[in-house]
Amino acid sequence: MGPEPSESDPPPVLPRTVTILLALSGATIAAFGIGAISGIFTPVFFSFVLTLCVHPLRKWMQGRGIPRGLATGTTVVAAFGLLIGFGAVLVASLSQFAALLPQFAPQIAQFGASIAQGLESIGFGADQAQMLLQGFTPGRIIAFLGGLLGSITSIATSIVVILTMLILMAVDGSRVPALLTYLKLHRPALVTAFVGFGDAVRRYMVATTVLGLVQGLFNWLVLVILQVPGALLWGLLSFICSFIPNIGYFIAIVPPLFFGFLSGGWPTAVAIILIYGVVNGVIQSIIQPKYVGNAVSLSETLTFMSVLFWAVILGPTGAILAVPLTLFVRTILLDSDPSSAWWRPLTGDRKDIEPILKLEDDAIRARRAQRGRNAPAHGNTRKA
Repeated sequence: MGPEPSESDPPPVLPRTVTILLALSGATIAAFGIGAISGIFTPVFFSFVLTLCVHPLRKWMQGRGIPRGLATGTTVVAAFGLLIGFGAVLVASLSQFAALLPQFAPQIAQFGASIAQGLESIGFGADQAQMLLQGFTPGRIIAFLGGLLGSITSIATSIVVILTMLILMAVDGSRVPALLTYLKLHRPALVTAFVGFGDAVRRYMVATTVLGLVQGLFNWLVLVILQVPGALLWGLLSFICSFIPNIGYFIAIVPPLFFGFLSGGWPTAVAIILIYGVVNGVIQSIIQPKYVGNAVSLSETLTFMSVLFWAVILGPTGAILAVPLTLFVRTILLDSDPSSAWWRPLTGDRKDIEPILKLEDDAIRARRAQRGRNAPAHGNTRKA
């Protein structure tokens, strides 16, 4: 018989496959749990993001000797201002959209009839085409959008939760510096991770807001020139959709394209596709990933996957909060644990692999230069 295991021996390590399966199972349970309480989780996290955005204001005021109570009150007012501004934009957009649809009821009905006829011509049944045609009415379209946003009760509940959490988080935020100082003595990596998370969220929100304003203003001017109805509304929509990485452009182009076709026909629709495609494609596919990606250190692939994932879990609001939510998950799972820091490059953080990328780029340039020096020699040899 072999020696009996002593109490000092390390505990047995689970096989790697079992560890992976357990991690996936835990993540699945957590995702379904968050989805089940999305009505509470989404407004709470939205309040958390707003509080993080206005926190530098409190820090600036306290740094200049302003009393803590006054700084807290100012922070609450600033957070309410952001919330009221966002809500005003959303309400104004929905109101204008609801007023705009009845004006184009005949064109919408005619457009739906042409689509139904096209479906019948390629083999769809008359009943299916008729059901599609019934959906092309202003009332049905508004009801569909209302279903996406949720019922009046759920919206009112979310507003109450957001307002309450903004006040409570602002009050608790006055003790955050002392709390971080205390935690730094016991969990310095956790403090560093949360401070980095707050900085990343603020950089992301600032960069996205600035680029979204530029994008919205440009789209509004273009649509005014093209005489598309509701140009201001679609400019506001493109601004809101700029917070949805990668796919926000495809959402924002649909309404102006639809109303542009109804008002100006195919020439207006083609012009919208070309201008939106070129300008917004450059902003959302080149400029925004570059600056936003540098701000949050997330890869484009992970950003796109996070939009799809959180939209499934939390609905449309999850797509808007996808990047802050993903940053929060990375903070909890990776950044707060120094032994897991080597996973960060897999999420898009290029800081540690930048030297390797530079060596690869130098090697590519060296090979290109070598081919350039050898090309004339080979040409002279063939000529000789």
